[in-house]
Amino acid sequence: MTATTAERTAVAGSDFAELNRRINALGLMRRRPAYYALRLAAVGLLVVAGWTAFFLIGSSWWTLAVAVLMAVAFAQLALVAHDLAHRQVFRTKRPSEIAGMVAGNLGIGMSYGWWMDKHTRHHNNPNHDDLDPDVAPEVLIWATESALGRRGLKGFVTRHQAGLFFPLLTLLGIDLKVSSVKALRNGVVKRRRLEATLLAVHFVVYFSALFLVLSPLQAVAFILVHQALFGVYLGLTFAPNHKGMPHPTGNEDYLRKQVVTSRNVRGGRMIDVALGGLNYQIEHHLFPGMPSPSLRRAKPVVEAYCNEIGVPYAQAGLIESYRQALRHLHEVGEPLRASRAR
Repeated sequence: MTATTAERTAVAGSDFAELNRRINALGLMRRRPAYYALRLAAVGLLVVAGWTAFFLIGSSWWTLAVAVLMAVAFAQLALVAHDLAHRQVFRTKRPSEIAGMVAGNLGIGMSYGWWMDKHTRHHNNPNHDDLDPDVAPEVLIWATESALGRRGLKGFVTRHQAGLFFPLLTLLGIDLKVSSVKALRNGVVKRRRLEATLLAVHFVVYFSALFLVLSPLQAVAFILVHQALFGVYLGLTFAPNHKGMPHPTGNEDYLRKQVVTSRNVRGGRMIDVALGGLNYQIEHHLFPGMPSPSLRRAKPVVEAYCNEIGVPYAQAGLIESYRQALRHLHEVGEPLRASRAR
């Protein structure tokens, strides 16, 4: 006898309910205040150490080494803002927002409210061609249908986007700032005045420090190195997670929609630190409020359960995950390359 749509929906819903029961039985959703106290302190010290080294070295080309350190510090601060947005650190909204704006707007020059809205839409519909802003057809194209008909500079980028991927990541840090300013200007951020003030303070302090301490040429070089490496680090953190994975139709149940579109990255504790726990992307998407240090313990539970109910569970090494994403970019651009070769 063929199951009805209602019956299939009920079974699919019970799949996640059972997984949720197993996760809660292990206490993996409990807050980890000691972990986050240490992590926030470590990232804060890294930022302070970077700026201290900058002022101690002064007007010297050696400050470009500090720019590299600050790129890492800014990326780690962004990963903290990510956890704050998911309320992994604080249970309630207000302290999460305040800390998020301090880390995002004041710390790295990115609108926390704008990014949180964008990221929430991504989590609700990962890899959906129309509903996920992270795969929207902009500079890079992730769906073949979106690539068709692109001409001029856009067509050139799409044809060669696999090779241009890493160079384009150097612009990601700047793009976050430009998009943040646009969002504030267009009034799409709830706490517009507060966010704009914090963002303005960041820009004034950042550029004042650079151009008061360094020569103009050194300051420009610092900005280029710092923002480029910051963008590359962020891109390398997020790129392995969904790129090259299936694009859903929107009819999938919650568990399958989150698991099938995500890819985990294998690795040890160093990978956990470098990627901020986002290497456990499947577990993070299923349980976005789960504290980062609990994701490692959740992985074997989720993987075993997915195997039990026949849901594909994708994982790869760090380098292989990038290779898969680049291969997908190359394949998406193939129709444009083929039409140009005719």
